[in-house]
Amino acid sequence: QVQLVESGGGLVQPGGSLRLSCTASGMMFGDYTMGWYRQAPGNQRELVASLTPGSLYTVYADSVKGRFTISRDNSKNTLYLQMNSLKPEDTAVYFCNMSPVPNENWGQGTPVTVSS
Repeated sequence: QVQLVESGGGLVQPGGSLRLSCTASGMMFGDYTMGWYRQAPGNQRELVASLTPGSLYTVYADSVKGRFTISRDNSKNTLYLQMNSLKPEDTAVYFCNMSPVPNENWGQGTPVTVSS
């Protein structure tokens, strides 16, 4: 069974940075394109970034381009999201999962709050 555990969220001021991590188990992590998703209160979950297995290709939502960087360490079954120049509208719970078709098992997510 796929298990995804996200960490690294927190409260940060506008303009600040955070680095999220996601550790996967129960899957051949290095075989899958992985993505970071987020869900803000009252909104649908959206994909913010994805990365192919060999880290060759990335896709970013327009709203985070130039500010967020997705990366992975296949030897550690871990996905990362470096978030810089954070804005209040980045406030959400962040999840990782396969992309473009997520696994049915989602982790708990890690909350990010951007506020002064």
